[in-house]
Amino acid sequence: MTSEQLTKYWIESSDEDFEMMTFLHESKRYAYSLFFGHLLLEKLFKALFAKVYPKTPYAPKIHDLLTLAQKCNLELDEEKENSLEFITTFNLSARYEDYKRDFNKQCTKEFTNAQINNIKELSEWLKKELTKE
Repeated sequence: MTSEQLTKYWIESSDEDFEMMTFLHESKRYAYSLFFGHLLLEKLFKALFAKVYPKTPYAPKIHDLLTLAQKCNLELDEEKENSLEFITTFNLSARYEDYKRDFNKQCTKEFTNAQINNIKELSEWLKKELTKE
């Protein structure tokens, strides 16, 4: 795939994950909604990677959002760094049984609402980054 094709692929896939995150959140499946929130951000970073590196557009096969942001040469303030590190934990917490029980307890309505809003803000920021020339 070309850089443009790969960027489009990741954006479209992240849009699907946004829809799933929203559906799961509305269904009160809070832990899984945050897992999909992590996925949609990961895919937007991979879209940005493809745009930033058109000659080698395939992003590393990692899930760490802060590392992906750094590989995309993004300027990050401390708040964004902390958010990305925290949201990365949703990947493990919702995926593996030994973490899942504790994570489900943490995912109250209030906690999840705050994190969904954070994910939406980061998603909007990344989409703006993707439209820059």
